[in-house]
Amino acid sequence: MRLFLVDDHPIVRTGLTALFAGEEDVEIAGEADNGDDAVRLIALRAPDVVLMDLRLGGDPDGVETTRRVRALPDPPKVLVLTTYETDTDIIRAIDAGASGYLLKDSPPERLFEAVRAAARGETVLSPHVAARLMRRVRDPLPTLTRREMEILALLAEGLGNKDMAKRLFVTEATVKTHLQRIYTKLGVDTRTAAVRAAVEQDLIRLD
Repeated sequence: MRLFLVDDHPIVRTGLTALFAGEEDVEIAGEADNGDDAVRLIALRAPDVVLMDLRLGGDPDGVETTRRVRALPDPPKVLVLTTYETDTDIIRAIDAGASGYLLKDSPPERLFEAVRAAARGETVLSPHVAARLMRRVRDPLPTLTRREMEILALLAEGLGNKDMAKRLFVTEATVKTHLQRIYTKLGVDTRTAAVRAAVEQDLIRLD
């Protein structure tokens, strides 16, 4: 089984390479520290499974890279391996075509098993991720549009309506309309409350 590693931290890639060195049925087909190189090299080397980090230190991020990899002819399976487990990250990764989602604190045996399961076409989720998805199904969160998510993220940065309008190339009136819809969906009536509710519901993350 040919495995490709995508992570922007060289120590992580080195550690994973060493970890899989003892697995006789696994061959490291290559590695990349950014999304563009990952897509190019994966298309050339045709691995069976890709271990994908979500934070690659630039554009495209791991989710968009997953989407591009899965759009390749005869694409490999993509297994997300990350430290992040917010609902938003999980849903975006799965929507992009990831076959599984594991956390970096998973034991080696679990990682080996997950890679082999992904290669067989099975869905693999860490226990914490599976629990979050079940909770999300039972208690769905408000559905925000892509534009509303963009505005919410800018709101979290502390931008005012005028600056948000400039950033998104829209009018201030349009920003205000989206803000009112965001407030309604989140059940709040202030900017601060909207950001707090979004963080609590894992819609955005404050780094």
